[in-house]
Amino acid sequence: MGRLALAAADPALASLAMKTRTLLLLSVGTALMILLAGGALLFQLSSQKTTSPPLSIGQATTVGDVDVTIIKSNVVGERLVVSVNLSGVDDIDGIESFRLVTGDRRLDPIAAPAPGRCAAITVAVQECVIDFDISASQGTSRVLVLRRGENQATWRLS
Repeated sequence: MGRLALAAADPALASLAMKTRTLLLLSVGTALMILLAGGALLFQLSSQKTTSPPLSIGQATTVGDVDVTIIKSNVVGERLVVSVNLSGVDDIDGIESFRLVTGDRRLDPIAAPAPGRCAAITVAVQECVIDFDISASQGTSRVLVLRRGENQATWRLS
């Protein structure tokens, strides 16, 4: 049945057919706009700097609001002990910003208080250690990651 026949039979049905076509055209236009926006986002992401090179042991850096220097790292039993100098801001949970990435896991620092272990980040410079339990890790690669807000730094420890 053509549009003329629909209009003759019932004028309400004829206007309904026009609205359906309009909605279909609008949906196709919206889909094209979404595809265009997705393409622009992919182009923007492809031009971003993907990674930063790892820092050297002993090299001082600032990550967000924290000044940090990794002094040394060594394995003691089933723990990796990382000696650091930290300063910059008072943050009682700041040590949780560190992660150890191995070939097979991402490890959080040991949080239990111990002599010499970093408990918090303070404004004053402090030399302390950050311990990681590596007993369950099978990986040989060890990368220390510090992330503060949108800023990040990495150190290759092995």
